[in-house]
Amino acid sequence: MAIAAAQSGANVAFTYLNSKGEAKATVDELNAFAVKGLAIQCDVRSEKSIQKAVAAIARQFQSIDVLINNAGIFETAPFQEITAAQWDGVFATNVRGPFLMSQQCLPALRKSRGRIIHLGSLGGIKPWITHAHYCSSKAALHMLTQVMAKALAPEIAVNCVAPGMIVAKTGVRDVKLLNRTAERTPVRRNGTPDDVVSAVMYFATAPTFITGQILTVDGGLALA
Repeated sequence: MAIAAAQSGANVAFTYLNSKGEAKATVDELNAFAVKGLAIQCDVRSEKSIQKAVAAIARQFQSIDVLINNAGIFETAPFQEITAAQWDGVFATNVRGPFLMSQQCLPALRKSRGRIIHLGSLGGIKPWITHAHYCSSKAALHMLTQVMAKALAPEIAVNCVAPGMIVAKTGVRDVKLLNRTAERTPVRRNGTPDDVVSAVMYFATAPTFITGQILTVDGGLALA
């Protein structure tokens, strides 16, 4: 998403938690597009950390035009084994984080008549039995999207991209699961990061008359 924004000519500030090396490499990529790139360490579970990050961005850039809330935790656990700490941890990142970050960016976004884009999930629409805390958090984020769209209009458009099965270039892959999911998906494949990026960039540049929408990027899997 950061690279796609830079390719379109935007200056980009993004946050990271622990991946300092990867963040620096991404800034180098952004700078190659002759735009300003800024990486800031931030824990979206902490209100103070968010305040410091937004203040740092305000010092570097003249405005904030688009806020993308994409920090998230995905965790698998049988319902009866989910602890209160796990439940609270998932909600702290997946719901409280976007709420707090959006609040801190409101003055700048109102001034620019900007946009907020949340990263939801097909899991916020479909019930997955081993992801009660994750699904519930994403369903809450979807509702937060719609509430914010009404509360922040007419200055700010708020939308949400809800990916289905997305296969990243790196990471652990359950080949059998991926094959089963692809077979159930009407377009007969799983999604890619580029599919999600395209949806996010659409909302970043779409008319502000489009607001409060939950866009599933799942190849039709929700219909299966």
